[in-house]
Amino acid sequence: QVQLVETGGGLVQAGGSLRLSCAASGLTLSSYSTAWFRQAPGKERDFVAAIRWDIGITYYASSVEGRFTISRDNAKNTVYLQMNSLEPEDTAVYYCAAGPRTRSVLRDPTTYDNWGQGTQVTVSS
Repeated sequence: QVQLVETGGGLVQAGGSLRLSCAASGLTLSSYSTAWFRQAPGKERDFVAAIRWDIGITYYASSVEGRFTISRDNAKNTVYLQMNSLEPEDTAVYYCAAGPRTRSVLRDPTTYDNWGQGTQVTVSS
């Protein structure tokens, strides 16, 4: 059974940092493209960042580029999202997702078959 479990969310002041973790079981993340999405209340689920399964090329939404970093630890079968210089607009539930390496449109949520339960990030002004 595939499971993705996100941890690391919480409440932080604007300008602060958080690191989210996504631990996988039932699949090997290095064989999947993995992404983070976020969803604020009343809004659609938006792409945040992705890392390709093979050579680890990363992609970011323009709103987070330069502030967020996605990375993967193959030994721990875990993907991370380091979030710096957080802004109130970053407040959302953050989800990690894993999708087959045959799908290449990494910003599209339909690329991903496996999703975590989400972790809440709240940034106060």
